[in-house]
Amino acid sequence: MNFFEDHLNELNLLALFDSASSQEGLKVHQHSADPAMVAAAEQLHLKGLITQKDGGYLTPLGSDVVEHVQKIQAVLRSS
Repeated sequence: MNFFEDHLNELNLLALFDSASSQEGLKVHQHSADPAMVAAAEQLHLKGLITQKDGGYLTPLGSDVVEHVQKIQAVLRSS
């Protein structure tokens, strides 16, 4: 199964979160952010990975997923 563009947008947004700090969140401004990132934030919220539909903080599940995203990035960046 391939990643769809929507999935990649969600992964890219998750990659912006700092996994080392549960006190750092993100805000995706609906009027100035890329519409794809606004949609990604809404989907991540519906999936229970972030606390607000416009960003917020990672949920416990979101924190777990971000750790996996970072591992995938590390593997893909290695040569």
